[in-house]
Amino acid sequence: MSIKIRIAAVALAALAVTGSIVSTTSQAEAKPLGWGVGVGLGIATAAVVGSAIAANNDPYYYGYHRCGWVAQYNAYGQFIGRVRSCY
Repeated sequence: MSIKIRIAAVALAALAVTGSIVSTTSQAEAKPLGWGVGVGLGIATAAVVGSAIAANNDPYYYGYHRCGWVAQYNAYGQFIGRVRSCY
């Protein structure tokens, strides 16, 4: 199961829980919008932005990693060898 499917499943579950909580209120009362709307919109926005960041594949260049050889030094600045580094 990919991460996108898991995020969508969690979002759908959160929506279902929120809908069930809203539908169980016993009586409608007219009062001004409070913190609940702001917190709800903040959580929804964070979920959308987090999903977009998680779906971002910037380390790949046309589907492949960019790799190269990088010099490796110890704590005293002495050359030890080279290692392959992909970014």
